[in-house]
Amino acid sequence: MARPPGLSARLKLTLSYAGFLMVAGVLLLAVVWVFLLRYVPDGNLVSESPGSRPALFVPNRSDLERAFVPRAAAALGFLLVLGLVGGWVLAGRMLAPLARITDATRLAATGSLSHRIRLPGRKDEFRELADAFDGMLARLEAHVAEQQRFAANASHELRTPLTVTQTLLEVARSEPGRDPAELVERLHTVNARAIDLTEALLVLSRANQRAFAEEHVDLSLLAEEATETLLPLAEKEGIAIETSSGPAPTAGSQPLLLQMVTNLVHNAIVHNLPAAGVVRVRTTTDSSGVLLTVANTGPEIAPALAATLTEPFQRGAERRHSEHAGVGLGLAIVESIVGAHDGTLLIEPRPGGGLLVSVRLPASARR
Repeated sequence: MARPPGLSARLKLTLSYAGFLMVAGVLLLAVVWVFLLRYVPDGNLVSESPGSRPALFVPNRSDLERAFVPRAAAALGFLLVLGLVGGWVLAGRMLAPLARITDATRLAATGSLSHRIRLPGRKDEFRELADAFDGMLARLEAHVAEQQRFAANASHELRTPLTVTQTLLEVARSEPGRDPAELVERLHTVNARAIDLTEALLVLSRANQRAFAEEHVDLSLLAEEATETLLPLAEKEGIAIETSSGPAPTAGSQPLLLQMVTNLVHNAIVHNLPAAGVVRVRTTTDSSGVLLTVANTGPEIAPALAATLTEPFQRGAERRHSEHAGVGLGLAIVESIVGAHDGTLLIEPRPGGGLLVSVRLPASARR
């Protein structure tokens, strides 16, 4: 935004300091006049001395004014110079931290987010601002790094089906007598994966931008809908689904929250035991809000690995091979949706194998 030139903050503070000193000096002289000089009579004053001693000369108001006014003017001039010089120096010292913050802002505007102000000294307004700015830069740097990593991973994941498609087409062109049915089936599978990945990226972007209107949602109904939708997949994989749904009213986007629950249940089915696996889905309400828990049996997962499962394209070490294995964005989407609804997500390894995923969301005032 273009702005017309104006006085600097340092000059304004200098003029303010000098003006304050001048006003204080004038007020002091006014006090001297009001409480001293105004009571001195004007005219020639001679005090009579008894005996042969000569009469004493007593200065009148005019005499005092002639002696006082030049010195008062000189004092005011000294105060003006002192105010300008001292104010300029003091303003420079006071605004020095602001100059460092401004320099850091300009560096950040050029894309350098690794710079930190690290303003030394005791806590004051400037240091609070500098610390807040350093914290903002740290969050921005982490966010940019995450976005760059996400973009690189997304490009890699999208390149894979495109490369496979190109390879299949080249094979079909070089072998015109090959059965087209096999080629069409493989192209359909690869294309479906690319579509799933693109749709997952769109959902993730929508959740990150909070581009939705809030409405009343009962999380227990969404849990039931998600389990019913995924029941055929669970039966095909030999996984049992157990549900315990109590009323869990919250506010948010129903499609996004349904996507969240569906991803959790789908993830619990895909990451499970080959046989006799179980997925337990439960919704409750307490004083802290509504709680959704999805627990599954499965392979042992190290706590360090569990902490990284919400990163985009991060997959568990023991993911089962299945045409429903997903694109590696399930829990990343869940984390974004939970964050967009001001909730918390907790992923913990279960003793004996599997995961326990807990989602806590604010309770809706409407019951």
